[in-house]
Amino acid sequence: MLIMQSYRIGVVSEFEEGTKKVFNLGETEVGVFRLGGKFYAWNNICPHQGGPVCQGRLYPRVHENLDENKHSHGRLYDENNINIVCPWHGLEFDVRTGKHPGNEEIALDPLPVQIEGGEIYVIVGE
Repeated sequence: MLIMQSYRIGVVSEFEEGTKKVFNLGETEVGVFRLGGKFYAWNNICPHQGGPVCQGRLYPRVHENLDENKHSHGRLYDENNINIVCPWHGLEFDVRTGKHPGNEEIALDPLPVQIEGGEIYVIVGE
């Protein structure tokens, strides 16, 4: 039987915009991210080979700057789409959706986040 447990992880003011923190919540390690004033929580397990994905670096999504003849003119960085990069093998995931940008079938496992009275709670099933 799956038991849902709510964990208080802090207050909103403790999380700066564009940052992340990793927590051990019971038996589950969780990454919590603040982007655009919203909070996102993911199990800290990369679907590729189980690496600690939430401990990776945050980067703006990179796009190749191609002209009409498909010649490259460097890279463009999309500050509106922030990816987390798994430190083991470099797989990237959109922090807001949890999906891999090249294959949406590869995705992180989300956890619900609730804000109550300025306090942040993550719900974990154990």
